[in-house]
Amino acid sequence: MKPLTPFFFVLSLALGIGLACNLFPVTVSAPTLEPSPMSPTSPSRAPTAVEPSKVVTTLDQLRNAVVQIEAVGTFVDPEYGLVVNAAGRGSGFLIDPAGIAVTNNHVVTGAATLKVFLNGQEYSAKVLGASECADLAVIQIDGSDFNYLEWYNEEPRTGLEVYAAGFPLGEPEFTLTKGIISKEKAAGQTFWASLDHVLGHDATINPGNSGGPLVTAGAKIVGVNYRGRPDYNQYFAIDAQTAQRFLADLRQGKDVLSIGINGMAVSSPEGDLSGIWVMSVKSGSPADRAGVQAGDLLYQMEGLVLATDGTMKDYCDILRSRNPTDTMSLRVIRFATNEILEGQLNGRPLAVVETFGSTGSSTGEGAGTAGGEQGPYFTQEFDRDPQWTFNVIKGMSSSNPNKAKYSFNNGRMVFDITDRHLYAYYFYKGFRYEDVRLDLLVENRGVNTQQVSLICHANEESWYEWAVQSDGLWYLFFYENGRYQRIANGGSRAIKMGKDTNQYTFICKGNVLSFFINGVEPKGSPVVERRFALRQGFVGFAISSLNVTPVKIEVDWLQISQP
Repeated sequence: MKPLTPFFFVLSLALGIGLACNLFPVTVSAPTLEPSPMSPTSPSRAPTAVEPSKVVTTLDQLRNAVVQIEAVGTFVDPEYGLVVNAAGRGSGFLIDPAGIAVTNNHVVTGAATLKVFLNGQEYSAKVLGASECADLAVIQIDGSDFNYLEWYNEEPRTGLEVYAAGFPLGEPEFTLTKGIISKEKAAGQTFWASLDHVLGHDATINPGNSGGPLVTAGAKIVGVNYRGRPDYNQYFAIDAQTAQRFLADLRQGKDVLSIGINGMAVSSPEGDLSGIWVMSVKSGSPADRAGVQAGDLLYQMEGLVLATDGTMKDYCDILRSRNPTDTMSLRVIRFATNEILEGQLNGRPLAVVETFGSTGSSTGEGAGTAGGEQGPYFTQEFDRDPQWTFNVIKGMSSSNPNKAKYSFNNGRMVFDITDRHLYAYYFYKGFRYEDVRLDLLVENRGVNTQQVSLICHANEESWYEWAVQSDGLWYLFFYENGRYQRIANGGSRAIKMGKDTNQYTFICKGNVLSFFINGVEPKGSPVVERRFALRQGFVGFAISSLNVTPVKIEVDWLQISQP
């Protein structure tokens, strides 16, 4: 793996789908996602009496209810780093004469200041509510007696003539383009939002059109423009029915499907690390109270690795399945300090559990010395569940995988296996390693018939596994799709039999595999392995039962270091 740096990510843009907002001076249009149902915001003004003359009903009047929005703020970009006082421009539209307007979340959220321009006049504005998953926001524009638009409440069918209004490319001139609805239910998953479906159309939009309306010939709102694929003449809008489901809460100051971050799905160039990049955090939000900072990568939430498909879907699905005040676990990578942190939203604040990179000495609970050219190197102390991947392989058809369990007690990971021939694996899939040394310290508390394994260069189908039985017999395996192929085997008298503690070491360096028991290298090590040629992958360990149960093994720590 290449050295980790704070800004090594690439945006996970599926099929080149891009944002339709305009942000400068940087060249990547970064969505800014405000939020937090826990943060009070000012309620919107009560709707004023409807004045028929203020309702826009023709395309000629449309410019009187469509606004340009300028948002200025500071955030941490995954590619460019700290961007100070960056200005972005998008569009929006009024839905109430009292100054209530709709736009995209990525246009306004996270901004320090908002300015709105309408027919040459400048107004100040503030965000009332936002949804980072729906990419919608409601803003309050200072003033009153505005012209406004009404919603199209029929089903928008394919072939319906539509018009896209807004201010593309950050320019002050109002534009209007014509097209038709080309797809009624286009895919709605992107790297900055997660919607079940959206409208596809061919009315041209460009960066700066984000948040502007898609309307009928009678100026009724069909959707909210938010992304485009100009190379394919395909453009997309959040349909009116979906938008209206969110707006009732947003205009009352309630954030929806949001934890308080401005985030986007990112992945490393190699594709071996993904998550939600935090560009900024809303003060007082659940994310802020948990200790999330700008520049963090939300790697896991509720034990689930995020953004593996390049979108916000998994992240937003978790929010959809829980209440805003529910406690949710977080695992965060903080590149600014080379730390991995764990904590909870609406619960235990983030705390350092591991370090990596080149910071020198270890810090934080469960952290180990970091260093080397690939990373992260660290020591996992198992003071709490790091939420790695756990699975059980059955050695015989009579085995019951539910009888292999683990728990955490007094700073140790405790394995309890009560059926024969069960192989309980625990993988760290956060990073792939090429050259790596694994050290595992375990204590046997059960019967003296069990097996301890260390694994390197693992992928989803195969890995190298060095397995040591309680009597000192060892085996070096190549595992692939349920089959164990023996590469070498032997024995060692360095093993401490009975209820005792042993340290196991497995080094995978290029095609050379070497191993030690309590610091003693047995005859047969190292092994030069050329047949299967696994050269990088995940690491992990396994505790297995043989013929006699119960097996009770306590794992004290696992160290991942440079060989």
